[in-house]
Amino acid sequence: MTTRLSPKQIGKRIVELRKLKGYSQEDLAKFLKIPRSSIAQMELGNRNVSVIEIIKLSEALGFSLDRFLAKEYRVKKEGKVVADEVKVEQDMRISVPKLRMSKFKNILLYILERCGGKPNVGETVLYKLLYFSDFNFYEIYEEHLTGAQYRKLPYGPVPQKLDYLISQMLEKGQLQRIKTEYHGYPQTRYIPMEKADLTKMSAAEKEIIDRVIDRFSDWSASAISEFSHKDLPWKATEEGDIIDYELAFYRESPFSVRTYDDEPEQP
Repeated sequence: MTTRLSPKQIGKRIVELRKLKGYSQEDLAKFLKIPRSSIAQMELGNRNVSVIEIIKLSEALGFSLDRFLAKEYRVKKEGKVVADEVKVEQDMRISVPKLRMSKFKNILLYILERCGGKPNVGETVLYKLLYFSDFNFYEIYEEHLTGAQYRKLPYGPVPQKLDYLISQMLEKGQLQRIKTEYHGYPQTRYIPMEKADLTKMSAAEKEIIDRVIDRFSDWSASAISEFSHKDLPWKATEEGDIIDYELAFYRESPFSVRTYDDEPEQP
């Protein structure tokens, strides 16, 4: 039995099926030959999906129309049945982050080398500089920078496994940890004891990181934390959960860092 679904219900099902397949919004946009922003608006439930688009989506994501439109539809059950029925373009990629520890270490050294000496750059500011570097790079290039995962915690997004990396670097003498105070509050700071290897960073990676440093490195911990709390990836994630990188594609000004040359929507 089928029922009339709201745009938000349809959007939610599209998101779940897309992620089950490991496709990006850009992948679906190319397959449907529409702007990526149209896919984003579909998934948010802010745009109606035409019958032709539903049919094309069923081809791309491998679902049957009658089951997709059923009231009791379950994406996971459906996805397992049809997971191998349809193969879209061969260049579609999986967007699951994989931590690149050496890259993470090198970028950490570079950020600290550039602004670690500033009195405001303690752990809180450092975490946010890493977060915006990672998510801004992903929004622009649709590739992971460090591959670090970030968890939503009360003071903002926190990179996972950073404690382990810092412990290793402290043991090897690559970092020095300093406990101090800043404006009356306890602060933990890190000083790099060796230089980052710039040969292991692409020009694009360095440019994104430099932009983040130039924009945020003079902000206080409270100011940058408050700003990160307004970023859609953090807002759309449940407390304690890992933040999905693809939420960066839903950003709007002043958080979005990508210029989308989208075609106008059809009336």
